Amino acid sequence: MLEVSNLDIFYGRIQALWDVSLNIGEAEIVALVGANGAGKTTLLKTISGMLRLASGSIEFLGKRIDGLQSHAIVELGMSHIPEGRKLFPDMSVRENLEMGAYSKRVWKPKQETLHEVYELFPILKARQRQLARTLSGGEQQMVAIGRGLMSRPRLCVIDEPSSGLAPKVVDEIFQIIQRLRDQGIAILLVEQNVQQTLEIADRAYVLENGRIILAGESKQLLAEELIRKAYMGI
Repeated sequence: MLEVSNLDIFYGRIQALWDVSLNIGEAEIVALVGANGAGKTTLLKTISGMLRLASGSIEFLGKRIDGLQSHAIVELGMSHIPEGRKLFPDMSVRENLEMGAYSKRVWKPKQETLHEVYELFPILKARQRQLARTLSGGEQQMVAIGRGLMSRPRLCVIDEPSSGLAPKVVDEIFQIIQRLRDQGIAILLVEQNVQQTLEIADRAYVLENGRIILAGESKQLLAEELIRKAYMGI
């Protein structure tokens, strides 16, 4: 579904990523883990068209997308759920959700999609007229995920969904991510909670100082001494 090959990324003259490659298949959760500053968000922004690569290639559903604008990538079936949620604070829950359905491909069935989002997040239906800034952190994250789903994606790129949330809410968000995978949506997940992430992911890549240093099935990486020491404190 997604094939990232030999990416080099720069911020001005400073190189941020070196020769990064990864792939994602149909309906699987692939995790990207690493310390703050490793380049995870940079990679996600490059995949979704917000940053330009210096070299390498990105293919989505068999089509080169590394020269496309973000809106064109969304039209193909990818959504990016950003770190920090990035909601419109003075718009209602419903208005925030509908902002995710402005792609030509999904505008017509947006009411049906909205119903599906409300089924996934019943609390959002109850809060649909409430301003986004008045919601709890967990509810705001649900709006961010719901907005991403309004574009009816084949692949969701999700950046730090548990940031700033209580453990109980984090568990709920991770369960939702698993449900999306079970519904056939592929997930590229960046997350600081390494153990919980590897427990739900099918495969994972470890990014350190802009380079992929480990990759494999999540169960195998959970047993890696480097992962246990560096990221899980074991």
